[in-house]
Amino acid sequence: MNGQAMALKFQVLASGSKGNAIYVASESTALLVDAGLSAKEVVRRMEGSDLSPRRLAAVLISHEHSDHIRGVGVLSRRFDLPVYLTQATLEGLPSQLGELAAAHIIQSGRTFSVGDLTVHPFALSHDAADPVGYLVEHNGCRLAICTDCGTVTQLVRARLQQCHGLILEANHDVHRLIHGPYAWHLKQRIRSRHGHLSNEECCDLLQEVNHRNLQVVVLAHLSEINNDPRLVRDTLGQKLRREQWHHVRFLIAAQDRTSPLCELNP
Repeated sequence: MNGQAMALKFQVLASGSKGNAIYVASESTALLVDAGLSAKEVVRRMEGSDLSPRRLAAVLISHEHSDHIRGVGVLSRRFDLPVYLTQATLEGLPSQLGELAAAHIIQSGRTFSVGDLTVHPFALSHDAADPVGYLVEHNGCRLAICTDCGTVTQLVRARLQQCHGLILEANHDVHRLIHGPYAWHLKQRIRSRHGHLSNEECCDLLQEVNHRNLQVVVLAHLSEINNDPRLVRDTLGQKLRREQWHHVRFLIAAQDRTSPLCELNP
């Protein structure tokens, strides 16, 4: 893609049950969406990708589970970063995170801006206090981040329409989950409306939101126990007709390494 015409760039620094963090930036404004690794590890991964933590303008938090907030306290204080999150998420943060440099309360459905980035938080169905996904927009270019989502609502479908980039959950393979080592109550939680999307559910959603201007899809939040990149690729191959997706770059995010930097153009 032509970097000179770039409207948005993003990079998944980590994705999975042990920690999640996503870097999103225009030419002049950079955000971190979730900080589920230690602050030291977030900085290490950013610097390893030639991204400067000191360029960050804010951290956006999707919900209060530890794999999304582990490093937010230290990062906020160290780099004097405001943290955007819902009131219920703020109240659910554990005390050991310490003080935040500043907390900006957001509400799903209410748009706000950070620098030249416009952010649309939208409600998700997950077993957290008030979980949200994020639609980040700049100069007509749109990136949607939708993980930790137990069911696909009409709202989710609407927010993912006409996006140039998608970071979407493909958490588990149903057969591997059902026949795997998890306790039955955990299996029920994951498969519930407040759990996580399966590979098949992810593909069904992709079929509904595909369009000619979609450029990049990142499959994220894979379970290390109940999924595997090969299973994700197999499901994509079985459920998506290749000729309808030739214009889209597919990536599978990993827990232990950063994904490639992606650039989106309007």
